[in-house]
Amino acid sequence: MSQSPLRILVVLPMYGGSLPIGRYCAKALESLGHTVRLFDASFFYPTFNGLHNLGLSPAQGVQLERSFLQVVGQAIWAQAQSLEPHLVLAMAQAPVSRTLLQRFTRAGVRTAMWFVEDHLVFNYWRDYAPLYDVFAVIQKEPFLSMLAALGQKRVMYLPLAALPEFHQPLALSPAERREYGADISFLGAGYPNRRLAFRPLAGRNFKIWGSDWEGESLLAAHVQRQGARISEEESVRVYNATTINLNLHSSIQDGDLVSHGDFVNPRTFELAAMGAFQLVDRRTLMDGLFAADELAIIDSIEELYSAIDFYLVHPEERRTISARSRSRVLREHTYEKRMLSLLTYMEAALGPWRTAEPEQTDRQTSDDALDPVLREALARLLRKLGLGNQASLDDVLTRLRQQTGALDELEASLLFLDAWRRQYL
Repeated sequence: MSQSPLRILVVLPMYGGSLPIGRYCAKALESLGHTVRLFDASFFYPTFNGLHNLGLSPAQGVQLERSFLQVVGQAIWAQAQSLEPHLVLAMAQAPVSRTLLQRFTRAGVRTAMWFVEDHLVFNYWRDYAPLYDVFAVIQKEPFLSMLAALGQKRVMYLPLAALPEFHQPLALSPAERREYGADISFLGAGYPNRRLAFRPLAGRNFKIWGSDWEGESLLAAHVQRQGARISEEESVRVYNATTINLNLHSSIQDGDLVSHGDFVNPRTFELAAMGAFQLVDRRTLMDGLFAADELAIIDSIEELYSAIDFYLVHPEERRTISARSRSRVLREHTYEKRMLSLLTYMEAALGPWRTAEPEQTDRQTSDDALDPVLREALARLLRKLGLGNQASLDDVLTRLRQQTGALDELEASLLFLDAWRRQYL
């Protein structure tokens, strides 16, 4: 793959599970040396959600929602014009319309979506998948063949991952352990299969974190903070403080409490990266990601209850399995590796990235005109920011704004000049 740094616009959804995943992708891309800008559509969600409170007819509401999403699309386009990205990476449910995708294509901007959803539950992919240059998914067959039948030939299987600098073991204070700790915990939404599966655990040292548990009277005493949503930062504390983390994949069916589905959810990788012990239901795509001795896997709801009783009194087995799963994730299942795989696939499928700058002779003439001291200071700044010699001024400014700590004279001067340019030019 080309080593030249790229400019990448990551478009997040207004809400949903792919919102934090998009942020993890952005951090991973930055770690790989690319200039990344986030379009965080979650800022628009309170207003979008507020449209439902206007008392409009269904037809009026739909029309107003469409108009609102057009405004959001214009904002995405404006940010893209400012960044001039090589790639627009949209996460699942990102507000990227068909019209906007076509504009990116005409402008020569490559596009990709990471569809981190179950294609059986969310089927909007049928309308949008063929318009992306590359469509990355967390499932295999029959989804891959269904996409090919729609005309999307550039599809890659890209399972979920963890961000090790965020999903890591934590040294918790006694107060944090009291607040977040329990023998058994679950963090997630109250899907039908989970409600039924967890009812026999009522009365035990069991905490439930997350939303959508309304009306669950038997488990109400176990639901923390009245079902409020838990931030990603707090979720790390919950996982670290819990003896046994339950990781039961969601299902809208309540007939079979263990769904035996295909894709592996992000919680599996995140818990593993933290070295936190988990009981997880078997998935058909799990074998290619973890070895049999790297996870404590259950195949039935009866196994879940017996495994809880076993592992609560066998701490050494918990530590051994957790260490193995953590080692596997750090070695193979990080967002850096996923993003590198995506960019490598795109270059192989679409050709080299167009990162050429002005002719070297022109740049060399310009560089020679610089004072030697300033030229060396600029070179040091590029190295500090992890940028190549071909980086543009906008690349430098974007990376500078992402830094923390005191600015030196050159850095302050560049940011001041940019502020002056924006105000007066």
